[in-house]
Amino acid sequence: MSGSVALDTLKKTPLNAVHRDSGARMVDFGGWDMPVEYSGIVAEHLAVRKRVGLFDVSHMGEIEIRGPQAVELIDALCSNRAAALQDGQAQYSGLLYPNGGFVDDLLVHRFSADHYFLCVNAANQDKDFEWIRGHNRFDADVRLTSADYAQLAIQGPQALPTAQALTPADLSAMRYYRFIRHEFAGAPAVIARTGYTGEDGFEVYIPPGEGERVWNAVLAAGEEYGILPCGLGARNTLRLEAAMSLYGHEIDERITPYEAGLGWIVKLKKPAFTGRDALAAQKREGVRRKVAGFEMKGRGIARDGYRVHAGGEEAGWVTSGSPAPWLEKNIGMCMLPVEAAEAGRPIEIAVRSRMVAAEITPTPFYSRRN
Repeated sequence: MSGSVALDTLKKTPLNAVHRDSGARMVDFGGWDMPVEYSGIVAEHLAVRKRVGLFDVSHMGEIEIRGPQAVELIDALCSNRAAALQDGQAQYSGLLYPNGGFVDDLLVHRFSADHYFLCVNAANQDKDFEWIRGHNRFDADVRLTSADYAQLAIQGPQALPTAQALTPADLSAMRYYRFIRHEFAGAPAVIARTGYTGEDGFEVYIPPGEGERVWNAVLAAGEEYGILPCGLGARNTLRLEAAMSLYGHEIDERITPYEAGLGWIVKLKKPAFTGRDALAAQKREGVRRKVAGFEMKGRGIARDGYRVHAGGEEAGWVTSGSPAPWLEKNIGMCMLPVEAAEAGRPIEIAVRSRMVAAEITPTPFYSRRN
């Protein structure tokens, strides 16, 4: 952003001064003044793949639901089955409209039978809160608590020893998509083994006033492993290599979990939930379109929104596209009719004024297991 007036209108995380003092390149991200890069997107991306990176994700939203029917409210509005969660377990889910499209995607954490903690997308937090509160016919209390938390993400092969140096809790015993409440760098924290990079790592929720101190403590703990502070640019390329969906791209109010390749978060056998009828019909009849991965074969980068051609005709659009620093190729995801989305199928993408060859490829493009 340029101009002090425009900058003054942006929301800021508790770490905003740290980012600016560190020389980060800042951008307007959905109304937030956020770092897009520090030392460069490629360097930050590779640090996470090879070593460890630290992200400020305090712009994400938090909604807490308490009460004897908290889980009934969540299960009435979300596609996955929150009633299956145990204390200390998290779950990826979809908050849905009646048509099966996404209000948002979110992480549901169960603290106890009557206390759940939702992490939602930054730009959607007010919308999500109003949607949940407006459909609350249960004995449950819904509160938007985003202002109560700063959130840091420690990601990469050396995330475990970096985070372990800052807490007496045994993080190695924590399984994926589990969390604990414990001390972290001397601050009360929720420590979750989750992330959005395709790597092992932890997302740590702390009081906002502790944000700057804990950020610096993580950088000090990770110094021996070559830790780098990372911005939104690397966060996007990392999640794309891992083929993780981004709201407003692979998922939105018009796209269902089945079309997005997220059928595993839909539990049709649980009690009725918003969007269930539409999704049941879609599963019965089959989807007509779906998100597919592609690799560029010709010279060019497919950016979000570029038109995709199959069989000589326009067939869909790029949902996300960029260079993949770890894979050293240009990749992306696109929405296509199912018949055009088979792996190995040649496609063309309109890159500015020319058509560039590409090929449908299986996803994820990158997996740490491989």
